[in-house]
Amino acid sequence: MSGSSHGNNGHGHTVAAWTGVVIAFIGFCVAGAFIVMAKPVGFWAGMAVVALGGVVGMIMRSMGYGQAPQAPVRMRTES
Repeated sequence: MSGSSHGNNGHGHTVAAWTGVVIAFIGFCVAGAFIVMAKPVGFWAGMAVVALGGVVGMIMRSMGYGQAPQAPVRMRTES
């Protein structure tokens, strides 16, 4: 939500996030095509590419291409 009071958290718009999602999407498409062709080996290869997308995203985040961790927002109490 763009108008929320939680600040601008970026919503994952980073090179690491997009790279991981694109790789996982390609793996999903490969797995889907092989399911239609009834080829289990190809399906599992596509699922391995999906998992690879998550691993690549985490590696890139650790290399500094992801969003920096933010400190938790403390709520003020009215007294």
